[in-house]
Amino acid sequence: MFRNLGAYLEALERRGELRRVRVPVASELEITEIADRLVKRGGPALLFEKVVGKDFPLAIGLFGTRTRTAFALGVESLDELARKVETLLALNPGKGGLSALLGLLPKLPLLKGFFPKRVARAPVQEVVLRGEAVDLFRLPVLKCWPLDGGPFITLPLVITRDPETGELNLGMYRMQVLDQRSTAMHWQLHKVGRRHLEKARRLGQKLPVAVALGGDPVLTYAATAPLPPLPGVSEFHLAGFLRGAPMELARGVTVDLPVPAEAEFVLEGYIDPEEPLVEEGPFGDHTGFYTPVDLYPRFHVTAITHRKRAVYPATIVGVPPMEDAYLIEATERLFLPALRLVLPEVADYHLPPEGVAHNWVNVALRKEYPGQAYKVAYGLLGLGQMMFAKVLVVVDEGVPLKPGFETLLHALRHALPGRDTLFLRGPMDVLDHSARAFAYGGKLVIDGTRKLPEEGEEVPFAPKAHSHLPEDPEALAQRQWPGVWGVTLRKEAPGQAFRLAERLLRTPESAGIRLLLLADHDTALSPEELLWAVLNNIDPERDARVMDGVEGPVLVLDGTKKLPEEGFTRVWPERIRMDEGIKALVDARWAEYGI
Repeated sequence: MFRNLGAYLEALERRGELRRVRVPVASELEITEIADRLVKRGGPALLFEKVVGKDFPLAIGLFGTRTRTAFALGVESLDELARKVETLLALNPGKGGLSALLGLLPKLPLLKGFFPKRVARAPVQEVVLRGEAVDLFRLPVLKCWPLDGGPFITLPLVITRDPETGELNLGMYRMQVLDQRSTAMHWQLHKVGRRHLEKARRLGQKLPVAVALGGDPVLTYAATAPLPPLPGVSEFHLAGFLRGAPMELARGVTVDLPVPAEAEFVLEGYIDPEEPLVEEGPFGDHTGFYTPVDLYPRFHVTAITHRKRAVYPATIVGVPPMEDAYLIEATERLFLPALRLVLPEVADYHLPPEGVAHNWVNVALRKEYPGQAYKVAYGLLGLGQMMFAKVLVVVDEGVPLKPGFETLLHALRHALPGRDTLFLRGPMDVLDHSARAFAYGGKLVIDGTRKLPEEGEEVPFAPKAHSHLPEDPEALAQRQWPGVWGVTLRKEAPGQAFRLAERLLRTPESAGIRLLLLADHDTALSPEELLWAVLNNIDPERDARVMDGVEGPVLVLDGTKKLPEEGFTRVWPERIRMDEGIKALVDARWAEYGI
């Protein structure tokens, strides 16, 4: 365990996983470009000691590799997280499953030592600023991407209490700095913080809020974990369990909320549910696209407390791979044993980075009866945030789930489009820009398991990848892999992608193909980028069709931008791209950074 962020940074430096940047660097775009390059090549974490015009250094890339994330969470590998939970499950949860067990945690002598501990003195309160002394612009808050609506706090640990039950919640919600003493609070439709605010509204109260920055990195992870609502159990308990020691909490100086004593900063204040909502965004999000301007609550900051030598922690999100992929993988491993309690036939599961958390889930199962792949899919879609999953690919136990593209290729050998594909409808992530409606859209299940007699015969299929592909005036770039065909086009008319697909599938080069992916002209034809773009840009119910190829049915996914003439009435977002001038600046200064 690490007592605080400083201890973690020192440990990273000893391991050769931290670089100090001692020259002045701008918090607007420049730091993002540097950090983006390093995370995509598996580079070190960074400590920017001099951020232009700001009073504090900035640390970024804290979870920038799989190995570093495991180190941050105190394990040798992320698979150890599953073993920790399996030890917990050995306590025998009985009929109530994991939820019943977790509800008993406060009564288990073995675990009482991991529960939060109140302390009177807190390093995070060495400096206390109130009233006119509060100035958020002193912090090196990043403007991450060119079209962002302003600077965003990206690693906030937002603490609220249910006004009715007193239950605590610790969540991570981005915060756009609006002025010296207020931010927007990105509480989406399904978030616990939003429910707390609605309860405060009904009671005619303001909602106290505390936002911690930094501390033990385990706590930062815990704020991202989809912990089910359990009486008496919060993310502070999860962090204590993972670190093997209690989180030390102090009382806020202006709010009656517990705050991590070892944090770097705490922002204290309130949200008035009767106050008009404020415009927030755009923001270059983890999907790799900008989320548009929307209305969210205003958080009023009444106090800032911090260490005397505080370090501001940050992350960036955008086109994958980004470090959030490793936090997602940690959650996979941590919750796998709990998933098996509900769906014991699940051998493993994986959320490939190209799916940016919710767009793609690979599942391996121990198949025993016909239709079991769909039973597992239905079960997964009923579990917490798994309800947002868009495409689920189910394969047999023993099939590797990483890399995701290889799993997909395997699944296509056993999935006959039409017979072994299932379209559903349900809740979607509010960040899904391609859904038929806000937070509501289509889903696709691909049954890539070996078929039992009741499910129909295995249809012989020899996957092919042709080196010479047919010319078509609308096909800008093409590439095939065994069983998969990727094509880009410049979308100009409604239905254009499917008309192109129909022409291509009449050619001999559609032999040995079961999946045709169509993407916009600016998509690179690597498996990773192609799948990222297509999965982001489809509502499966609208944008997936089974069409005839020369050797049988082909699943066609139209991953191009949707037009108003196609019935799409929402705002289609811009893809995240860095400003060319900033890229040139970073190129010119690279040696100067000393990375």
